[in-house]
Amino acid sequence: MFETNHYRAFDKWWRYAEKNYLSSKEGKPVGLDLYYDPTVDEHVLHGIVGMMAPTWYFAPQKHEVALAGWHATAMLSRVFDDAPMTGLDEPSKVTSLLQFAGEFADAATKERIWAAADEHIQPTWDSDKGEFTLGFGLNEAHPRGQMNARAMAGWVCTPGAWSRLFNEPNLTKFDEPTVDGVDFPSVALSEARWDGKALHIAAHPQNAAMRGNTSTMRITNIDLKVAWQMVPANGQAVTLNVTGDHINVELVVDNRPVIIRPC
Repeated sequence: MFETNHYRAFDKWWRYAEKNYLSSKEGKPVGLDLYYDPTVDEHVLHGIVGMMAPTWYFAPQKHEVALAGWHATAMLSRVFDDAPMTGLDEPSKVTSLLQFAGEFADAATKERIWAAADEHIQPTWDSDKGEFTLGFGLNEAHPRGQMNARAMAGWVCTPGAWSRLFNEPNLTKFDEPTVDGVDFPSVALSEARWDGKALHIAAHPQNAAMRGNTSTMRITNIDLKVAWQMVPANGQAVTLNVTGDHINVELVVDNRPVIIRPC
């Protein structure tokens, strides 16, 4: 991409790792070093634990190894058994399970995992800050950022989406209308997508005090040769004025969708 090849470093490493760190059975990966210590020539925690740790990173690159890591993670938590799932009260284990499920599990399995994990991951809304976090039962003053990021990656991910992000990147979005200048965190966008003809936006308030206020943001990457209009939820179109290389839009922060399109 962009006439670069930074990926060759991984390819070079993988050729060595496949021969020295990976073990297979009947052509399928069954074990990987968690890490190798050349000082004492020690292959540390070689096996399924070694495959589980880099599952997310292998998914777009060596999918068969990542799939083995997912199966190992799911097996240890008894995801596919009739018995209750295990390890959900252990923050590191449940984080990996929730993350990997987004990329590898079907919708029904993913729903079962999140439902089973719910009582252990301490989901919490801070209505003033407008923040939703997972405490994982740690009862700490500040929720763990990395664990929340990984779990939420699994929540928003659909099967194969993480891999497609790298192997089938959407590069056209860089030439499509773009929302800029959002007053975050007072305002967030619950929707911002271009369908090829119109831009769909919904401004979500941080808290109750912000609901119903107005907020201004910019739309860039637009065709300046045509007129643009905004159609709010009430259906009454408003003409938008071009300012330089963009248009300014004033939205009511009520999470109701509006459409911005050429006239």
